[in-house]
Amino acid sequence: MSTYIENLNWRYATKKFDKDKSISEEDLVALLEATSLSASSYGLQPYKILVLKDAEIREKLQPFAWNQSQITEASHLIVIANQTSFGEELVDDYLQNVSETRDIPLKNLESYAEMMKANLIPLTDEQKAHWTAKQAYIALGNLLSAAADLKIDTCPMEGFDATKFNEILGLNELNLNAVVLAAVGYRSEEDQTQHFKKVRKSNEDLITHI
Repeated sequence: MSTYIENLNWRYATKKFDKDKSISEEDLVALLEATSLSASSYGLQPYKILVLKDAEIREKLQPFAWNQSQITEASHLIVIANQTSFGEELVDDYLQNVSETRDIPLKNLESYAEMMKANLIPLTDEQKAHWTAKQAYIALGNLLSAAADLKIDTCPMEGFDATKFNEILGLNELNLNAVVLAAVGYRSEEDQTQHFKKVRKSNEDLITHI
């Protein structure tokens, strides 16, 4: 745990990446596996993770992210896209997976299915999109922590035009919305931000024990 805390102190929102350094396939697989293991409500994972390496696509996206250099200079750009809406299939598909993975008859999961559907299906489309976006941010948090543990630099990014990203990446047709980005790679020696002291609230101000 001491190493984990040390690595979290090491990480920062990298502003300038070394465009000549790429993440190894082994580390990328580990990073994505860690992200896929993120917690989500009911375990439903109502989002998709897009891993963008292609330089041409990222160059098309860059103007719609305020021309931030991280979009094109990082080793990879990860887009986490939440489902904009859903029906009973979200629960049904998940429980089919549960049944097959745990060797449990679907019939034994009916009451669980009814409970989830009763809580989720009546939500409005706006409420559903808000809920799925919150799940996506849990995945983002896990991605950032896992990257730090692998000594991979990251920059979480909300400064982009989601409408244009959705259009370029064809997400609208997939019932998806680009909700948050993470540039991943290795910091440039020229990035002065890495030398700044980390600023956080003290535990006394942030944490209350009851």
